[in-house]
Amino acid sequence: MYTFLPLIALALSPVSLVQGKSLMFTHAHKVAVKHSAGLARDLRVAFGSILATQPSSSSSNLNFYCVGSDGEGVSMPSSGNSSSSPTTNGNATSTGSAAPSSTSVPSSSWKVANSYSGQTFFNGWSFYTSADPTNGNVQYVDQTTAQSAGLIEINSNGNAVMRVETTPQVQTNRQSVRITTQATFDGGLVIMDAVHMPTGCGTWPAFWTNGPNWPAGGEIDIIEGVNNYTNNQATIHTNPGCILPSTSSTLLNMSGTLVASTDCSAAQTGNQGCGVRSNSSVSFGSGFNGIGGGVYAMLWDNSGISVYFFPRGSIPSDISARAPQPQNWPAPMANFPSTDCNPYQYFNTHSAIFDTTLCGDWAGSAWSGTGVPGQSVSCAQQTGFSTCSAFVQASGGSFSQAYWEVSSVTIYQNTS
Repeated sequence: MYTFLPLIALALSPVSLVQGKSLMFTHAHKVAVKHSAGLARDLRVAFGSILATQPSSSSSNLNFYCVGSDGEGVSMPSSGNSSSSPTTNGNATSTGSAAPSSTSVPSSSWKVANSYSGQTFFNGWSFYTSADPTNGNVQYVDQTTAQSAGLIEINSNGNAVMRVETTPQVQTNRQSVRITTQATFDGGLVIMDAVHMPTGCGTWPAFWTNGPNWPAGGEIDIIEGVNNYTNNQATIHTNPGCILPSTSSTLLNMSGTLVASTDCSAAQTGNQGCGVRSNSSVSFGSGFNGIGGGVYAMLWDNSGISVYFFPRGSIPSDISARAPQPQNWPAPMANFPSTDCNPYQYFNTHSAIFDTTLCGDWAGSAWSGTGVPGQSVSCAQQTGFSTCSAFVQASGGSFSQAYWEVSSVTIYQNTS
């Protein structure tokens, strides 16, 4: 267990953006340098409110995580019937991301290494139970507690559900769930199919992968956002030396918009890394949930690291057939090419992680902010609470939508 000195989030107004960013980066850099790599393990920062083309009236915010290692996965009881079949590693296969194509799908060199779905979805995940390192108003609980409290289940559709506690009032923190794959990987293709993700004021969900000795092992944020945001942000954090060759979405061959920096190192960017925000309003939160979700894919190979989003109804048939052909997919939402960032030098030994925290260094700091897609009215104005933590403690019923519903997570390795 590690103790972290939290970074102070600095508010930036559109008028003083340059001055504010300079102050914030300088302060965060001093803190990052002060701490050793061991103490900084899994420190992670996402500047969610800064868009190059989209000014915000609230602050950009710093946040970080650390990975837990305790807990074992076991088969979960279902609240209804579901169908699944076992794979060679003892986990259930995916029930499919989309309707099968009427045409045959070519064979793929990408083969399943680990698969999580159906009744045994939670097999092979560890439940993190330490204090939230992002200073959120949550207490992560072990699997037994989560199951008895109704925070996890396999529902009647055969999907894994991970909830936040909805007790009307709590004195301090609400119970929540954070899980990490026990299996690790170096390179590969991670495909996650979900029909619902946490949303609403106070929420801060993420699906990401992380290596050891942060930032030496690198971090890849696949899904992340806060409060009522509707556009996903994907970010990488690395050791010094990982650089993007351009700020242009066209030259980077991606559909999203780069946030602020082409330098992806934690130390040299005040822990900001390289962030890309999706231009799709259905890629996160209520927008995502409103279309029945979709599929996120993270490709990590010699060409670099890419994050793809496929809305429900637009999922490639090769993904549904478990024979992925990423070379045939359209441009990714986010692309971090290997031009000046060797993906096997700056990233290694990753695990996949789900979590939902409340408030904390990002959602709490953005509480009074507007100007980000989905957040036209601040959470302070919407809820009538001046602080995020006060809202969380008094408003359990408001977190009925603060849950993940995941059909499958599949990790592939290239055999070619």
